[in-house]
Amino acid sequence: MNLNFEQLLEKAAKVAQQADVFIVDSEETPVHFEANRLKSLQTRQSSSAALRIIKDGRLGFAVSTRPDDNDKLLEMAVETSKFGQAVDFELPAPVTYPEVNTFDEAVLKVPTSKMVELGEKMIAAILEKHPDVLCDGGVETAQVSVRVMNSRGVDTRYRKTVMGFGIQGTRVRGTDMLFVGDDLDDSRVIDNPDEVIQNTLTQLERAGKNVTVRSGDLPVIFTPSGVASAFIPALASAFNGKVVLEGASPLAKRLGEIAFDEKLSIYDDATIPMRPTSHPSDDEGVPSRRTPLIENGRVANFYYDLKTAAKAGKKSTGNGSRGRGGAPSPSINALVVDPGIVSFDSLLADIKEGLVVEYLMGAEQGNVLGGDFSGNVLLGYKVENGRIVGRVKDTVVAGNVYKLLSNITLASDARWQGGVFTPSIFCPSVPVAAK
Repeated sequence: MNLNFEQLLEKAAKVAQQADVFIVDSEETPVHFEANRLKSLQTRQSSSAALRIIKDGRLGFAVSTRPDDNDKLLEMAVETSKFGQAVDFELPAPVTYPEVNTFDEAVLKVPTSKMVELGEKMIAAILEKHPDVLCDGGVETAQVSVRVMNSRGVDTRYRKTVMGFGIQGTRVRGTDMLFVGDDLDDSRVIDNPDEVIQNTLTQLERAGKNVTVRSGDLPVIFTPSGVASAFIPALASAFNGKVVLEGASPLAKRLGEIAFDEKLSIYDDATIPMRPTSHPSDDEGVPSRRTPLIENGRVANFYYDLKTAAKAGKKSTGNGSRGRGGAPSPSINALVVDPGIVSFDSLLADIKEGLVVEYLMGAEQGNVLGGDFSGNVLLGYKVENGRIVGRVKDTVVAGNVYKLLSNITLASDARWQGGVFTPSIFCPSVPVAAK
């Protein structure tokens, strides 16, 4: 970009009481595989700049992915402020930001030939044992630079790198379709796909034959990916300061109360080094921090951006997110569920008849705000006498997040699932419906 952002901010400060500018530049190199073959590799670059102003107590906003004219961007922001929301919050003043390392120069030096090699290695390892599986997948490197400036003197910037890869396998036998897969990402170079390969092979092995399960209340182990698909959408919504403010969160009036099993502790933390969702400041220039949401079962905090915090009479928790440049809204950074000390195999051994859920499909389509979910088991297994005996089909798992999480056992097998670090969670009684 050739824009002079200091000049843009200076002009904005003359016509508005407050202003900030949010700038993102990124470069991504994805290598994509489809049906066991290399499909495409390319490098994409993108840039965006967003200007936000508070003029006469109203919010004005303009964003451009091809900004080449300061005056046009400012004109758009001023125009929208005439019809903008009435707001009463102050942009942050300059502060000391935490040091959060999310940049590895080595990521930028990974050649595409190495990325192709990693993808081919994952696919070959699956096909060697399961030649009837069709594999899609990808390997990607990216670098992102972010800058936040405001009229109060904030000028903070950071760079991050990301490397990730994943594989999705599909096996079709007549009308039966099986979906498996796993992925991994980091801000550092990751060049060993063995964990992803092994997890995918384990899924294929466990799903080797189809079995039936009875309907009724059954003990269920949700694996880390199962937790992410079943519980996290409802929890992320319930702790969102905007949802709390609107009175739509079931936890809105339960701050400080025990609402979950006392073994459950969850926090949001954008200061974890080398995580793709970490950063020293949020997208509004507020310092990142560790925010406990659940402490030993107790509702400890909600998460806020500047606007929502002001309305609630709180302070921003550093959760203002703009994506690629949209208007800020409260959003989870990196969610961490404290693991337990029990192994996955120990949890399994204690189940006479039950389920292991890897992936739920459509769980977020229930009454998410109320904590209810009902999802088809896209990948799950039946447990008999402490052993996984096969894959279940045409099975729906339902329940209420708050009820289920009031009596749990946490495993010790925590791992990252995108922006969520979670172990497997055992629930002793979950409603299951099978055809």
